[in-house]
Amino acid sequence: MLAMRKGLSAAESAAAGRLAQQSLMETEEFSQAGVVALYAPIHNEMETADVLRQALASGKTVLFPAVCPDGLVFRSIVNASDLHKGAFGIPEPAMKCPAHPPGEADLIVVPGVVFDMEGRRIGYGKGYYDRALHRLEGNGRLIGFCYDFQVVEEIPGYSHDVQMDLIITERRIIRRRY
Repeated sequence: MLAMRKGLSAAESAAAGRLAQQSLMETEEFSQAGVVALYAPIHNEMETADVLRQALASGKTVLFPAVCPDGLVFRSIVNASDLHKGAFGIPEPAMKCPAHPPGEADLIVVPGVVFDMEGRRIGYGKGYYDRALHRLEGNGRLIGFCYDFQVVEEIPGYSHDVQMDLIITERRIIRRRY
């Protein structure tokens, strides 16, 4: 999956990103959210810049994760310039940005390497999102965000893995079956 994602051309990635972001911004979950947590894409992950602009323009509080010794901390930003290269080279909010518990977010957009139809996710293997978001499963606020080829029928799951409530790609929205 990583090789396939890396192999996307800039045009393919940009086109898919526009479609997926538009789908996300058209969901009821996004329109009703007052606090939205996003991620800064790396390694050709699905882009989130349009969602960031729309969220800020509509007065939403926007959070981004920052890697700390104890795990992920979500910090609010007021514009994209608040993001600086952090752990693993990933843009994250500066320390001066206010921290928020993940439970304050009405919507948390999560990247991944692969997702399945039941909302299971495989990330990069460090477990940061799993540890930070485990208590929020099943509340309708966790959104996996990826290219459609990153969604498979089934992947193995473990009790410590966090399941997404929705998965949004450039082609579809998958709602987890409960």
